[in-house]
Parts: sequence; structure tokens; C-alpha cells
Amino acid sequence: MSVTNTELINTVALLATSIAIVPLFKRIGLGSVLGYLIAGCLLGPSGAGLFQDPDAIVHMAEFGVVMFLFIIGLEMHPERLWSMRKAIFGRGFLQVATCGALLTSAGIFILGLPKEVAFIAGMGFTLSSTAIVMQVLEEKGISTTPKGQRIVSTLLFEDLAIVPLLASIAFLAPTPENAEQATNWTAIGAGLVGVLILVAAGKWLMNPIFRMISRVHIRELMTAAALLVVLGSALLMELSGLSMAMGAFVAGVMLSESAFRHQLEADIEPFRGLLLGLFFMGVGMSLDLNLVLNNWLWLLAIVGLFVFGKGLGIYLVSLITRLPHREAVMRTAIMSHGGEFAFVLFAAAATAGVLSADHRATFTAAVIVSMLLSPLVVIIIQRLVNRRHKVNGENTANLEGIEFAENLQNSVLVIGFGRFNQIVCQALLARGVSVSVIDSNTDNIRSATHFGFKVYYGDGARIDVLRASGIAQADCVIVGVADPERTAKIIELIKHEYPLVPVFARTFDRLTAIDLIKMNVDFQIRETLESAFAMSRAALEKLGVSESEVDDVIEHIRTLDQERLNEEVLHGISAERSRKYWVAEPLVKPQCEAAALNEETAGLLEEMGENVEVVETIIDDEEEMQKLKEAQQNLEAHEESEVQAEKA
Repeated sequence: MSVTNTELINTVALLATSIAIVPLFKRIGLGSVLGYLIAGCLLGPSGAGLFQDPDAIVHMAEFGVVMFLFIIGLEMHPERLWSMRKAIFGRGFLQVATCGALLTSAGIFILGLPKEVAFIAGMGFTLSSTAIVMQVLEEKGISTTPKGQRIVSTLLFEDLAIVPLLASIAFLAPTPENAEQATNWTAIGAGLVGVLILVAAGKWLMNPIFRMISRVHIRELMTAAALLVVLGSALLMELSGLSMAMGAFVAGVMLSESAFRHQLEADIEPFRGLLLGLFFMGVGMSLDLNLVLNNWLWLLAIVGLFVFGKGLGIYLVSLITRLPHREAVMRTAIMSHGGEFAFVLFAAAATAGVLSADHRATFTAAVIVSMLLSPLVVIIIQRLVNRRHKVNGENTANLEGIEFAENLQNSVLVIGFGRFNQIVCQALLARGVSVSVIDSNTDNIRSATHFGFKVYYGDGARIDVLRASGIAQADCVIVGVADPERTAKIIELIKHEYPLVPVFARTFDRLTAIDLIKMNVDFQIRETLESAFAMSRAALEKLGVSESEVDDVIEHIRTLDQERLNEEVLHGISAERSRKYWVAEPLVKPQCEAAALNEETAGLLEEMGENVEVVETIIDDEEEMQKLKEAQQNLEAHEESEVQAEKA
């Protein structure tokens, strides 16, 4: 069998195993990360032996971690960091520092590890699995509650902590005996220059490039530009002597306020997911199952010690920061395991010579076992807490730890920022509603900044862009684009992927309104309907009709229009119903018979089956005739400008 066929077989086996195992682990509540790890174990040297060099796979797949940190950087809005500063940099820092100190001390004084090894092992175990914690929060339905947000803020600091931890490995790495101990100012200077170049490029170069590419409307160019930013920043940091992950993170932070951040996240996400999954499989391949089986008692002792030490640290920090007892216990149960960033830290430490191969295999296995046991720990602690309350006779309606509905914010995703949605957003923002706006027109985005709006670049017809824009957490979505076909495509996509998210839409006419109603849109409004009612009201009031009568007339017309729309939705469009439903006709009986003003009009009406009397109107005054022609020309010019504006 040729080498090419062997590689193809291995690739197919890799994909097939991940597709078979990862969804299974996801379904039974163990998470996709564990699925990838187990799949790697089965294919690695200790399993089927299809891959004998897992380090090569891990090295290539490290770009998944680089892209992961880039996306984390994109989420680092200065406003968000400032509003969550106490939870992130207060409780988050205190938890990481406390747990890290406890686990490092346990490694030194109980396990007898060298200080550098104990520090790497302890700090690696301190970082919880974002994937597992978020899954538990989603299953419990508390991810958007205040207690859930407090956990997320701690995870956010842990994600930030990986950057200085990776940088610290350089100071822990052993130096050759004949190496000079003097400070390497050249290396420090190169690192600072690399960071300054990256910051300058992010501030003055990246956004103009993305604006230029967006005008071309070639989707793959935007994806290529996103990859160039991530990989280019990683390369720059590596050439400067710093970690690739740090470069990607800095690039993400520099673009966190960019109008293109949602589009960048959507373009990078597929590559990040695939490469990160491959990274976890590579880590699983690196797991020595013989070592696990031969040292299972020692391994379980490490896991038990680290889980207990980390849980103790989390509980103490929760009480110190005045969280309720039940929330402290919940945080301990959910976050007491190791996480995926430990693999990144262990791999970097092993490469730098801080960890030996045996240490890396042992600690990697310990983290994997802790992640595997994490769902069981949550279930056991939850049952113990419930049993304790039952024994003490506590009322199940106890309000301790329950969050009251106050200081809540609504979240609205607005797609399109033309004339229609600009007015909608003003009303929402005036009420203090949190609004996220995306648009694919760079001119709209640029003009919006003059009015204090923050609009992000993104194609609302792409599901990855919608996900990156936070549609899963949105209370409702408002679609206000001018193109009816595009509106229908966006709503069909949202209703298919997120059927429970309310969707409000602007429609062009009755036909598009019927199409959207059939798509189960929650609310639709024709763009000219209410303005026509307002004009009718103003005309009637000018003619001396009383306000109460005007209200009755408008409401009557509105009711008849809705009844007609309901019939059209039920019966659809057919040849026999075309004339009844779609020929323009008054909804109330006219007060006088219709009349044609000339023979040509009468002929047209006769072809349509209408027999009307011809009443010719003769205008003798040339000045009046000229005014009439000018009025007609002005009307046609106005209609043409409206059409051009809608197309724009």
C-alpha cells in the first residue's frame, strides 16, 4: 500500500472516529472536549496505533489554540472589561491566585515535586474547562443570570491568565551551565518592538484593509484576510521571541472595537473549531494508557488532591467575596476540575524543558480524568446539598441565593441600519435597551458613527455571523433590510436555526408580508402602511373631520386591511383569486360613482370590465396647465429618487 493511501486511510479514520465519538459524548453530557480526547486515545500509539507521532499533530493543531485566543481577544471590549472589572480582576484574580498557591504548595510539600514543575502543574489545574463549565450553565439555564455571569467573568480571567502563564515559561526554563546570566536586553527589545508594531498595525492598518476588501464583495477574500491577521500576528510575535498565542490575543484585542469583529469571528470560527478539535485529539494520542494502568493509584491520588485543593480555594474565595453559601458550593462543584488550557501550558512547558515527558503524561492524564469525573462531581455535590436541606427540614422555597429581577437588560439584534432601522434603534436606545447592530454596507456603518451608533460589519444572511453576533442570547431580532428577497432569506435562516427567538421584520408590500407570515415571523409591518394611515389622518383632519370620527375611519380601514391580508394568507395566490385579492380596490364603498376624465382612461377601464362616464376637464389657463405639468414632473422625479434610495 502506498504512503498516500496510508495517509488517506488514517485521515478517514481520524474523521470517522471523531464524528462517531464526539456527538455521543456530547449527548450523554460529558462534552465534546472529552470526546476528542477519547477519540485521540483510541487512535494513538497506546490504542490502534494509526498515528505514531502525536507531537507532530499537536504542533500543527496549535494554530487552533492561536485562533481560540484571537477570538477571546475579540471579546475584550474596553466597556465590557470596565463594567465587569470587579468580578473579572477582583474575584477572578483572587480565585486563580488562591487555587494556584494551594495547588503549587500541595505539589511541593505533599507530592515532592520541584518548584517549577509544581507551579506549572498547579496553575494548569487551576484553569477550568470553559467548554464543560458553559455546558453545565446552559443545562441549568443560569448562563445569563447574575450568578451565571459571575462564573463567566471568572472564566474570562482564566482565559486571560493563560497569556502571562505562557510567557512565564521562558523564565522557568532551565539555562545551560555555560550560559551567561546577564539580562538579554536584545531579546527584551525585540519583544517590545514586536508588540508596538502589532499595536500600530491594529490601530491604523487593519481596519482600512478590511474596508477595502469589503467593497469588493468577495467572501473568500475576507476569510483570507482574517487568517492573515491571525497567522501574521502569531508569526510576528514568534519572530520577536514571544508566544504565538500572545500575538493572536493582542490582535484580537486591537480589533475588538472594529466594525468587522463579528465577520472576523465568523470567518475564523470553522478553522478554530477544526484545529482545536485536532489539538485535543493530539493530546489524547499523547496519553500513555500503559502509564495510566500501571500507576492508576498514584494518578487517582493526584486527581483527588488537586480537585480537593482547587475546590477548597474556590469555596474560600466565594465566601470572602460575600457570595451566598449555596452559590459557593455550586461554583465549587462546577469549576473544581482541570481544563483544556492545561494541555496548552503543559505542551509549552515540555517544549521548553520545564516538564519531563513522564511529568507531562502524568499531569495530562490527571487533567483528563478530572474532566471525565466533572459531571459526576456536580451530580454528587448537588445531591448532597439537597439531602442536607431535606434533613434540616428547609423549605424548598428558600430564597437564599435567588436573584431578583432588577437591573436587567434586554438584548436586541438589529440586522440592517438603513433609514428604517435607524429610527427603530433610536427608540430602543432611548429606553436603555442593549442593542447590537450589524450591516454589510460600509457606508451605513461609517455614517452611523457620526450619530453615536456602533454598527458592526456582517452579513445577516450567514448563520455563522448571526451566531458571532450573539443571536442565541438575544431577546428578539429586528430585520430591517430593504431587499425583500434578502429579508426572506434571513428570516428563513433564523427560524430554522433559532425557532424560539422572536423575529420582527420590515416588509416591502403585501406579497412579501404574506411570505413572511407563512415563515412564522412574529411581527411584520409593511414599510408604507403606517405612513399612509398618518397621511390619511392628516388629510381628514385638515378637511374638518372630527378627531373621534377620524379614529373610527382609520380603525375601520385597518381592520378591513387585516381581514383581507388574513384571507390572502389562507387562500394563497391563484388565477381565479387574482382579481379579487390583488387588483387595487377601495376597502369601503365610495360615496359617488367613478368617472373618467378623458376617452383614453375610459377605454382602459372598459378593457378591465368597468363602464364609466367620461367627464372631460378642460384647462384653458396656460399658466395652470404649465403648473400641472411641473407638478407631474416633480412627482415622477420624487418617485425615481425614492427608488434609487431604496436600491442604495
